[in-house]
Amino acid sequence: MSTLVSSALFDLPSAPLQLLSLDWLQQAGVEVAVLRLDLIDPELSGNKWYKLSHHLAAARETGCPGLLSLGGPHSNHLHALAAAGRRYGLPTVGLLRGTEQLTPTVADLLEFGMQLHWLGYGGYRARHRDDFWTPWLERYPGYRCVPEGGGGLVGALGCVPLVAQLDAQLGELGWSDHHGWWLAVGTGTTLEGLVIGEGGRRPVFGALAGPPSHAVARQLGNLLGEAGMPDGGYLLLDASRGGFGRFDSALISFLKETEHASGIPLEPVYTAKAMMALRLYVEGGYFSRGTRLVFVHTGGLQGRRAALAQWPS
Repeated sequence: MSTLVSSALFDLPSAPLQLLSLDWLQQAGVEVAVLRLDLIDPELSGNKWYKLSHHLAAARETGCPGLLSLGGPHSNHLHALAAAGRRYGLPTVGLLRGTEQLTPTVADLLEFGMQLHWLGYGGYRARHRDDFWTPWLERYPGYRCVPEGGGGLVGALGCVPLVAQLDAQLGELGWSDHHGWWLAVGTGTTLEGLVIGEGGRRPVFGALAGPPSHAVARQLGNLLGEAGMPDGGYLLLDASRGGFGRFDSALISFLKETEHASGIPLEPVYTAKAMMALRLYVEGGYFSRGTRLVFVHTGGLQGRRAALAQWPS
């Protein structure tokens, strides 16, 4: 898509590690540490800053006049992109799914200065067409097109440093090593970055936030091939609970119970689903006693404002 450059211009921070103390983990003899990407920045939190880092660096180094991307009215990706654009002086344009509406996320996008265009649903489905970006680049010449969700190999390479960052912190927990990663998966970009960074050393478990029909597995295979990597080193499992962005009372109850017990905030679209799937696998005996896992908190907490409003306490 465009030239890859170093993201060092943006001095990506290391996320703190926090041991997770929950009854179901203790009973199974499994240790879990949470990589708190939600704490790295008040606006560019979670995995989004990593996925955007190469795009931002390339835009700055090439004198790009702005950034153009797309997402839904609760999009964590657009939220981070708009915040990054404001911080680094890059105009941003968001192409949004559906009809015009005001959500907490959309209000933030407007405050951050993002120019919004609503595509409807049919127009948004056209995003996979080869000529989708052509009219938008005619309207915004020279802008850098960032894939939906910050996906693609450029985004994945921005996540590769997470492996080295984690390795450097294991000693703080008294761990000499760990036995695998566990994280929520939307586009699969962060998982791909971890797989590339691990190079087969440790497995990466991806809890799908959307149904398997979204073909994340095929996309991962293609992108790993593009990166010159074998299609392996990870396992995808269905944690979608009926579909992307869908959640039920059982999930919300689990979210609130886990937050109360751990002090770690979650949201129902990604992190709560991933944590609930982890509990099912742990309680099902998938991991032997003594297993040590790293759960990646991928952020997305800005999106919980609208989601949890549907489930009052």
